[in-house]
Amino acid sequence: MSRVIRLAAKGDGVTDDGRHVAFTAPGDEVDIDATIHPGPHHAKPPCRHFPKCGGCQLQHVDDESYIQFLSDRIVGALGSQRIADVELCAPHLSPPKTRRRASLRAERLGHRIVFGFNEGASHRIVDLAECHILHPELFRLVAPVRTLLGTLMGRKKPAEVRMTLTDQGVDLLLSGVAPEGYEASEAITEFASKNRVARLSIEDDHGVQPWFEPEAVTVTLGGIRVPFGAGGFLQATADGEAALLAAVRSAVGDAKTIVDLFAGLGTFALPLSETAKVLAVEGARDPILALKSGAAKAGRALATEHRDLFRRPLSKAELDRFDAVVLDPPRAGAREQMAELAISSVARIAYVSCNPATFARDVAILGNDGWRLDWVQPVGQFRWSTHVELVAALSR
Repeated sequence: MSRVIRLAAKGDGVTDDGRHVAFTAPGDEVDIDATIHPGPHHAKPPCRHFPKCGGCQLQHVDDESYIQFLSDRIVGALGSQRIADVELCAPHLSPPKTRRRASLRAERLGHRIVFGFNEGASHRIVDLAECHILHPELFRLVAPVRTLLGTLMGRKKPAEVRMTLTDQGVDLLLSGVAPEGYEASEAITEFASKNRVARLSIEDDHGVQPWFEPEAVTVTLGGIRVPFGAGGFLQATADGEAALLAAVRSAVGDAKTIVDLFAGLGTFALPLSETAKVLAVEGARDPILALKSGAAKAGRALATEHRDLFRRPLSKAELDRFDAVVLDPPRAGAREQMAELAISSVARIAYVSCNPATFARDVAILGNDGWRLDWVQPVGQFRWSTHVELVAALSR
């Protein structure tokens, strides 16, 4: 019999004799025939759909082990770049039922619409009857959306539904449906009105078409309402966003001039602009225009620049104008920006990452030019998943 000593990156347990066993927790004992004897950190999954549903991978471990898993992911990634002795802050863990954005899939099976998350490593869909990660405002729409899709979906083509909680309510973006005629239009309007939907849009070959939007949809960032495009990006949970922002504020300290790279809608730029001069740089056109509009309406002095940071990263001369840099790149990281950032005279960097591997690679590049990794704040917004986010503070 062997004992599970840790969780690997994909969430499977690793035993003291090197075996990987799915759905085990640290402290479990595993027989030679893979029979699992639960230990003190093995939890009872709260959801009937676990482990079939791919929305969660780690409902079978307690919070202590899950928090350790988040930390180990970061430490392991940094270790692969020979970065050791890192100060790791206590991980922040979002509570259950707080996820405010999600992408669900639907398909027609006979006369029935199956609607939910995919099964793990599969295209099959789990028909959601309950969910312990979705915000209640999202989950309350699962059954009504399933009914609506019954009137809109064809026989063969699956559909996708993106749901985001905004200031006005839930924003829905449907793709893979082709409503035709007066009856379909009436069904959409009736559904959206009855269920207090903020907006319902449909994505087709011609782009995103709004079908119902009684008032302009916004999200509030740093106390400012920013226009929110259909299917736009928002941090997964409100408390996770707050944890990331608090860590960014700590990392930049009292900097008076800040450049926010990969700024998006202004998750960090808008709050930071309350006390500092901020330049927000973003490669996607719609988010940067929304950020500019929101800041202007609020009378906030915040500069913006639409710029592809992969093709045209900020130069050393441009970076030297600022006391601190905030960057929140996509999963691919910010390799193209690192060379200029490494040799700049910027004093502080707040690096927000959703991928520990590319984060560690970028930190190693900075380390070669004298940068020091001061601390890392892990954030677990995607409860019970293997996904981990973080904020790191770097200085000269």
